[in-house]
Amino acid sequence: MPERARLYSYVTAESAAEYLAVMRLFTGTLLAELSAGDVQAALAEHGLVLDADVVQQRCEKLLEWGNLLPSPNDARVATIRDYTRSRARYQVSPLGGRVHREVDAVLAEVDGARDVARELLGGTVAALDRLLAGVTGPHPDAEDLAADVTTVFANQSLFTDSVKDFYAFLATRLLRYDLAGEEYDAFKGLLLDYVELLSADVARHAPAVVERLDRLEHHLDRLLALLADLPSFAAAAGGLLSRGRARADWEGLAGWYSGRGGRSGPDQLRGATEQALGQLIANARRMITAAGSGVSRRSDLLRLAAWFTECTDDEAHRLFAATFGAQPARHLLVGPDEPDASGSATTSWWDASPVDVPVSLRERGDRAARGRTPRVPDPGLDRERLLAEAEDELQQRRSAAAELAAAGNLDGATVSPAARDLLLDRLADLLAVDPLLAAPAEASDEDLDLVVRVVADPGATTVVHAPDGSAAVHGLRLSAERASDRSAGAEPESRWGT
Repeated sequence: MPERARLYSYVTAESAAEYLAVMRLFTGTLLAELSAGDVQAALAEHGLVLDADVVQQRCEKLLEWGNLLPSPNDARVATIRDYTRSRARYQVSPLGGRVHREVDAVLAEVDGARDVARELLGGTVAALDRLLAGVTGPHPDAEDLAADVTTVFANQSLFTDSVKDFYAFLATRLLRYDLAGEEYDAFKGLLLDYVELLSADVARHAPAVVERLDRLEHHLDRLLALLADLPSFAAAAGGLLSRGRARADWEGLAGWYSGRGGRSGPDQLRGATEQALGQLIANARRMITAAGSGVSRRSDLLRLAAWFTECTDDEAHRLFAATFGAQPARHLLVGPDEPDASGSATTSWWDASPVDVPVSLRERGDRAARGRTPRVPDPGLDRERLLAEAEDELQQRRSAAAELAAAGNLDGATVSPAARDLLLDRLADLLAVDPLLAAPAEASDEDLDLVVRVVADPGATTVVHAPDGSAAVHGLRLSAERASDRSAGAEPESRWGT
């Protein structure tokens, strides 16, 4: 775990409430320096009674996590007992105090919307006007300039934080599926009125801020020099300067309004507003659709919740089983029309075949047909495509047949894979008619203009070579010729034609 992440360990620890109470004592006043005994007494005054050893353990654990620091001062006591109790004193660390203030702020935050500090936009414009008048004057007052610079950046920080919180709240509410009724009407008014007012304020003041920042950019070096002459503990100790004391701060502020480094803040606000309005419209469409189709169960669930509140425990179990079908699984046969009659009354739904539920019934709760009847597709394009594919296939087979006819005697011939496959197809046709092929036989194809002749010879082997492999036929001599070139006078003993 990173070192600084350990500062948050006490928030999720097992005794988080006790750790929070201890940290509130140390952050409640400035420079609080307490021992474990002081912490125990203070907690007892607030109603939290803890053992001294437990308090000591809590303080030591906070010291280990970095939330507390050991005090360098020696305690002034009157007795040895007081010295024993006060010998270990603690004070809050800078980061520990900052973390606890943030934790307390989060815990104290209510679950609701916070108004956007839109009035600060006008105050930012006024502060920039004072800055321009002061930095361009003959005798600028550095203290007044520092006050205006702090005002500008404090306003911007508070405004952007409130905007982020507001739109985060809207997102969590508008995404709720059960948003309806009076709650929906309230959010609809919020979006249509308040968000429009916020957008109008940003659209009115953002150009004024950009124009004044552009004018101030020409005098920024002088402004930063005047601010640098002011006494600053952070500058002397190597800490972080206040916002607005560096050029990068002003460049970031100008970029937020003008969008120089990416998407501007006003554009982001408009995008978030459009997204929120779109979600509002989606909710309205959902409620209208639910009201028409009866798929919404909001009122039914509210009525069911009221029944659960009023009934006893035994009645609640029966009501739950009856409502959500929690009774033992049984497969009920519908009748002879059931597609799978293998299930019986003892067959579990886990093992039985699933039931096909129509989409309209499953999603909308009715069987009404939706949409228009589809148009009958025009088969003309498909017919042309199929004809073109058939013509292309025929041309490839004719080319393969021409290769075989050109080779003549096929023993030792080298042909393409398509020609070799065509030869094997014709040989298979002949073997299907006469498996023994005791007499010479021919397979002719008038479409391909090809005649394949087979002569049985037990000592012969016909080998046909192709780029992807060779085919060897034992006991047969194979030859091929064009059907148009063969002589019409000689008829084979066995003939098969296509």
